[in-house]
Amino acid sequence: MTIETLRSQGLILLECLSGSKAYGLSTPASDTDIKGVFILPKKAFYAMQYIPQISDDANDIVFYELGRFMQLLAQNNPNILELLNTPDDAIIYKHPILEELNSVQILSKLCRNTFGNFALSQIKKAKGLNKKIVNPIDQERKTPLDFCYVTYKSGSIPLPEFLLLKQWDQKHCGLVNIPHIQGLYGLYYHPELHYKGIIRHAESNDLVLSSIPKTAQQEALLYFNKNGYSAYCRAYKEYWDWVSKRNEARYENTQSHGKNYDAKNMMHTFRLLEMAIEIARHRQIRVRRPDRDFLLEIKTGAYDYETLLKMADEKKREMDVAFERSSLPEMPDLEGINHLAYVIRERWYGRL
Repeated sequence: MTIETLRSQGLILLECLSGSKAYGLSTPASDTDIKGVFILPKKAFYAMQYIPQISDDANDIVFYELGRFMQLLAQNNPNILELLNTPDDAIIYKHPILEELNSVQILSKLCRNTFGNFALSQIKKAKGLNKKIVNPIDQERKTPLDFCYVTYKSGSIPLPEFLLLKQWDQKHCGLVNIPHIQGLYGLYYHPELHYKGIIRHAESNDLVLSSIPKTAQQEALLYFNKNGYSAYCRAYKEYWDWVSKRNEARYENTQSHGKNYDAKNMMHTFRLLEMAIEIARHRQIRVRRPDRDFLLEIKTGAYDYETLLKMADEKKREMDVAFERSSLPEMPDLEGINHLAYVIRERWYGRL
């Protein structure tokens, strides 16, 4: 089943602009994201063909089956609550059968976690060590030589530095295993004995061993950090795969503000924190953001990372107080949500 199938068979119950265009935070470079709800045909639902979600290849268009949509509402999932409360001017289509759905019996103090605490967890990730957008990897790929260290004087130095000091070419080096110690080798050098070198070529992923005459003199011990090299290779592949698919506008924005954090990630973190406070105080979801100017300032890098951390701590305290004082129930009305899911599906299938 595809999105085209949903449209041609009239299975769409809700279709909305989502993301920045729903939040009122879009810029000329913003993508158009669409989210919605569909309902499976009766035969597919009652048989063994349940499909919870359908999306396009880029994941810019996502439709949730009614059952999955209701399940996520019951978990107070932010994306799904935002979808239910999409501003009228961002709704492309809404079937009247969904009119009974509203946030009153759905919102609960679960939102403290799903909105607020989730947002706080994302702050660290905006500048995390594994955040590709702020931790580029050089396109020139390292070789195993860059992960080798050699004993020198009373310590050790990187192999490339050692070779430079000795004015040696790695192809004239020879290695032998040191028994019982993983990753440790005896290093030999002779330009005329036809040793195999340390690696065969720049694309090599491992070291090579040579036949060493018994009379040859060992020059040093060499240690190869193979696990470190393997981790680097994985990170290199993941990074350059990401580069080939990344959102260039978002990347250029991060580069241009020079604050070394993912500003778009940080903007949405504060958006979620403020929405959590609004939910606790007013029992409503405001998708179209009244704090647009402040959020766009964050996106353009107007604040340094440490300042944003302090602001987030203040927002957390404000959120905690708001939920402690809130009249929201501890949990959503699961029985009511289940009943609504049943009523909507029965009405839909009953009209066929």
